[in-house]
Amino acid sequence: MNLTYYGQSCFSVEVSGKKLLFDPFITYNPLAKDIDKKAIKADYIFLSHGHTDHFADAFELARQTGATCVAAAEIADWLTNKGIEKVHPLNHGGPVVFDFGKVRTVNAIHSSSFPDGSYAGNPLGFVFTTPEGDFYYSGDTALTMDMQLIPRWAKLKFAVLPIGGNFTMDVADAIAASDFINCNNIVGVHYNTFDLIKIDKEKAVEEFKAAGKNLLLPAIGATIEV
Repeated sequence: MNLTYYGQSCFSVEVSGKKLLFDPFITYNPLAKDIDKKAIKADYIFLSHGHTDHFADAFELARQTGATCVAAAEIADWLTNKGIEKVHPLNHGGPVVFDFGKVRTVNAIHSSSFPDGSYAGNPLGFVFTTPEGDFYYSGDTALTMDMQLIPRWAKLKFAVLPIGGNFTMDVADAIAASDFINCNNIVGVHYNTFDLIKIDKEKAVEEFKAAGKNLLLPAIGATIEV
């Protein structure tokens, strides 16, 4: 599978001929200023929660691409009320069958609200089982023992985990999470966008390596094979 990174926690994965876009936050991210948002294509947009740095471009890209937005029921309702017709509401549980594979929604230890402060439902993580391989996107989360359930449902090729700390797991907790989920191939997100989540990238890679794991930190706009 190919993964393209757009900064913060926004990325896309191509699987079974479909383009899955996650947590679009491009317009207001100065580090993503060179991304041509109009060139982005998506068949599905997965939204882990309602915070601006995961949601800001969701409406515009849903309109632009015609993608189906997959999110907590409250976010799906918000999008529907804004005129987005293709939505699929979820909550913890599943799995749900899509045309590219199955998706199970799992716990994320975080908060979730819309930019005006109103409730945006439960924050979510997503576990994907597909013919091309299984993967996990945790969304914004602290380390949680619930992650130990994930190997019951999927044999992960890779996982996308936050590593910036302060609001989410840091590098050390992401290493522990990779043990819980039985996956040594990790794509790091949610770091360096602003001061509170800045990390030493080289040190992070070395810490993962010392633990026998592989931390991938693609440049913004880069596509990697995972």
